[in-house]
Amino acid sequence: MTSDNPLSSLDNRILDARDLLVELTQALIQVPTLNPPGLDYAAICDVLEDWLKPHGFDIKRVRAVGALGDSDKYPRWNLIARHEGRNSGECVHFNSHTDVVSVGEGWSVDPFEGIVKDGRVYGRGACDMKGGLAASMVAAVCFVAEHPEYSGSIEISGTCDEESGGFGGVAYLAEKGWFDPSRVQHVIIPEPLNKDRICLGHRGVLWTEIETHGHIAHGSMPFLGDCAVRHMGAVIEAFEDTLIPRLQQRRTAMPVVPDGARQSTLNINSIHGGQEEPEEGYTGLPSALVPDRCRMVVDRRFLIEEDLEAVRAELHDILESVKEDRDKFDYRVRELFSVLPTMTERDAPVVTAVAGAIKARLGTDPDYVVSPGTYDQKHIDRIGRLHNCIAYGPGILDLAHQPDEYVGIQDMIDSAQVMGRSLQTLLLKN
Repeated sequence: MTSDNPLSSLDNRILDARDLLVELTQALIQVPTLNPPGLDYAAICDVLEDWLKPHGFDIKRVRAVGALGDSDKYPRWNLIARHEGRNSGECVHFNSHTDVVSVGEGWSVDPFEGIVKDGRVYGRGACDMKGGLAASMVAAVCFVAEHPEYSGSIEISGTCDEESGGFGGVAYLAEKGWFDPSRVQHVIIPEPLNKDRICLGHRGVLWTEIETHGHIAHGSMPFLGDCAVRHMGAVIEAFEDTLIPRLQQRRTAMPVVPDGARQSTLNINSIHGGQEEPEEGYTGLPSALVPDRCRMVVDRRFLIEEDLEAVRAELHDILESVKEDRDKFDYRVRELFSVLPTMTERDAPVVTAVAGAIKARLGTDPDYVVSPGTYDQKHIDRIGRLHNCIAYGPGILDLAHQPDEYVGIQDMIDSAQVMGRSLQTLLLKN
């Protein structure tokens, strides 16, 4: 939606930057920052630096040395750009991840060309979230040009690995103090939640790897072995019969979207048993073996009303119940990671600033939502201890990770204008 409310001088400045906004979005899409494995993180930092440095931003690059995923072949590079106002004051930080997921099948356009048609920019990462990154950059630069006398500072970060947990990006920076409340007071993450929505937080997550054990034998004599895949099948059956129906009965008061995510959920993320997949080009048959191991990764999303220890215990109890009923059943559990649910209060300063800007620019009160999945707010909140953080940005969440992903140009302009007005509220206090 676009309101009939009159445009401010800053709104008009952002509108005049339409072509720059589109070109910047295209330039970001054209860097194929695929994760995994983590391609071209340094190259996209080059794009950000080349664009922001001429506008007076001081640039810092930080490699997440030793973080999960970092290697000499695939270094985890992050960029933080900071602009200082004329006087001291608070810092508003726009954080966007630069990595994108794999392309997949079904595209009708080149996923890394940044094609513009029908008022949209197409490409992998256009919606999630290079369009939001570009909008925040244009909003910040236009705000600085409109209000060179502002107090405080503006930071823009392009961080890596959000699609794989953010441990080489925001988590690493938070551990190093970049999101300490003494240096950053307000954080806006331009994730694609729609331009009239404010995302206050996300559900919790527990990723667990379950491994069932068996005994290898010749496939023609399975009675001499013990099939780990069949053991895992019993675990899945227990999930289907007991755990999943139980989770479907739990509902949260958090405004999670879509509605189906207002309940607890469990997803089997991957499963593998038996021999490793053959190399590409191998044309032979597999050997006849009873699998002695089977691994499954479980993605459990839980609600703010649930306790993490209870979530862990529930999974353990299911496995123990299978063990009681099944001869020779043996298993191992390895927790991959966990994140607590988080939800910023509606009266937090960054929330009220963005809400007021949405009302003033778009002529509507914002919807307040919570994300079904986690994003980098989890690290800012948990590690950085900075709770004045939201997600707000252009784009339709349902388009993320889909073929023919796109972001609407007018949505980017409107969101940039909301971001600019939010900066006015937060940094023009003196």
